[in-house]
Amino acid sequence: MTGFRRALAGLLLGALLALPGAPLRAASVPNDVLVVGQIAEPASLDPAVSTATNDFRILVNLYEGLVRYRPGTLDVEPALAERWTVSDDGLSYRFTLRPGVTFHDGTPCDAQAVKFNFDRMLDRTHPAADTGPFPLAFFFAAIDRVEAPDPLTVRFTLKEPFAPFLSNLAYPTGLIVSPAAVMAEGRGFGRRPVGTGPFRFVEWQGSRRLTIERNPDYWGAPAKLRAVIFRPVSDPNTRAMEMLAGGLDVMVEVPADALSQFRDGDGFRVHEQAGPHLWFLILNTRHGPLKDRRVRQAVNHAIDKRAIADSILQGTAIPARGPIAPTFAWATDPAVVGYPYDPDKARALLKEAGAEGAELTFYVAEGGSGMLDPVAMGTAIQANLAAVGLAVTIETYEWNSFLARVNGGLGEAADMAEMAWMTNDPDTLPYLTLRSGALPEAGGFNSGYYANPDLDRLLERARRSADREERGALYRRAERIIVEDAPWAFVAHWKQNAITTAAVRGFALEPSFFLRLDRVSKD
Repeated sequence: MTGFRRALAGLLLGALLALPGAPLRAASVPNDVLVVGQIAEPASLDPAVSTATNDFRILVNLYEGLVRYRPGTLDVEPALAERWTVSDDGLSYRFTLRPGVTFHDGTPCDAQAVKFNFDRMLDRTHPAADTGPFPLAFFFAAIDRVEAPDPLTVRFTLKEPFAPFLSNLAYPTGLIVSPAAVMAEGRGFGRRPVGTGPFRFVEWQGSRRLTIERNPDYWGAPAKLRAVIFRPVSDPNTRAMEMLAGGLDVMVEVPADALSQFRDGDGFRVHEQAGPHLWFLILNTRHGPLKDRRVRQAVNHAIDKRAIADSILQGTAIPARGPIAPTFAWATDPAVVGYPYDPDKARALLKEAGAEGAELTFYVAEGGSGMLDPVAMGTAIQANLAAVGLAVTIETYEWNSFLARVNGGLGEAADMAEMAWMTNDPDTLPYLTLRSGALPEAGGFNSGYYANPDLDRLLERARRSADREERGALYRRAERIIVEDAPWAFVAHWKQNAITTAAVRGFALEPSFFLRLDRVSKD
């Protein structure tokens, strides 16, 4: 046990002497240790396995990819790769790695290690293929082969041009893990992570806390903080109370009705950042009343999105018109107005479809990454739908239980489910969740079973084009199809937020929704 780990053990022992689950008090936490209030316990710390932004906020401090998003943007810049070149036909990417980088376990981060990471996800015969599942591996489905001609060179050959490739490499699924640690830990790697990042893993105490510490062998500038403790506090109001009471230095995903307390209070800073986010309802297009497009359109018209954004979310979100966030202005069509609140039109559509009085089962999450105020929003939507004659029964689940039920497909058990995604490219959300080839039985996230061959063709063309103007035109056509077919109810785009104490320096939210903490310090 290192000196720091002994000190940390003493700190945590002191906390454990209090009631189980009691927060760490500000006075007991050194100035070089940051306590972050998370919205849930992470599901996994294996970046090839994880799918949740809640987990990503930890992962990006433990691991690095070949490239990363430049601070404040979604543009990529070098990380583990110092530079790269792309062939004229867009099929070959050659990366030159940064020399002398090692994983936290002391093994080298070389070209063979990078090759291991992608082969593990993409080759079912790979020795580490059973350490998955790898639900976002199709981010890299365009890869034909990965080669390591020398220790500092990695060459990717693609099956076809793939415009989001560099952006996807910067996404957590592209973070590079230690092959030696994966082979040693197997499926347990997600509980004992080893990367190259500015922080390294210390311990994970169930649903109580997860601790990382400064990596003394980091190739870049060392992290300013000695350690970061992530505490899962799923109830947003409890998280806010702990922040006010001094138990947290940073709180993410602040409930809208708590923001004013921090705006007006001394000793806190409010951080807000618009990003590519969509909060929506997955509608079951295979089973039940929502198979009928008119019923799906009625649901969209019945929801008062403005009231949800202004009253429930208190201005921390804007109403959504379609599937692509306004952040991607180059890929959205300003002429698409979506579904204005119109209960009379909703009733007329239900009557036309013979669905008056239909009964719907609605999965609602207790919390979750980007889920805003899911119970209150779900209840408001239930009331909106009741007003047009739809009888909605809500079933509420804890976040990870909710994901397990929804990601496998709604089946015949549910007609609607809440969902939110933060994405890095306009390709990501429709390709992963609305494409015919992304049905749950094929390993994708198309939990409502929507299928439209015209949309499939547009999405495939868009991701193969290196011309951004052409891509934008294709996404605008795709957007119009999706809005017309209404496989989702489009509800809100969130302005992410966080609170820090006034003692926290260097903290910034990113449009990627990640949380990079190596430049953060405390007075």
